[in-house]
Amino acid sequence: MGQVAVTFNNQEHHLACQTGGEERLKMLAGYIEERAADLIERMGPVGDLRLLLMTAIMIADELHDLNDGELPSNAQAEAEVKRMDVAMGKAVLRIEELARSVEA
Repeated sequence: MGQVAVTFNNQEHHLACQTGGEERLKMLAGYIEERAADLIERMGPVGDLRLLLMTAIMIADELHDLNDGELPSNAQAEAEVKRMDVAMGKAVLRIEELARSVEA
C-alpha cells in the first residue's frame, strides 16, 4: 500500500493508495489544488469544506463539457454495452450468412 502527502488549501494530507499509484495520485491532487487556487484567487479565502465543494463542482462542470454536456451514468454505460452486444450479434449472424453463401 502506497502513501502520498498531498496539499489542499495550504494543508498537508496523507492519503493511502495502491502501490504504484503514487504518482497518479500526486498528479490528480495537484490538479485539484490548482483548481482550488484559481477559486481562491477569484473569491478570496473560503473555508475548506466550501472550497472543496466548489472545486468539485468546477471539475464536474469540466467533465460535463468534455462529455458533450452529458455526465456519464451507470445506466447509460449499461445501455451502450447492450446496444453494442446486439449490434455485434447481428454482425456475427451476417458474417456467418456470408460465409455460407461463399461456401455454396
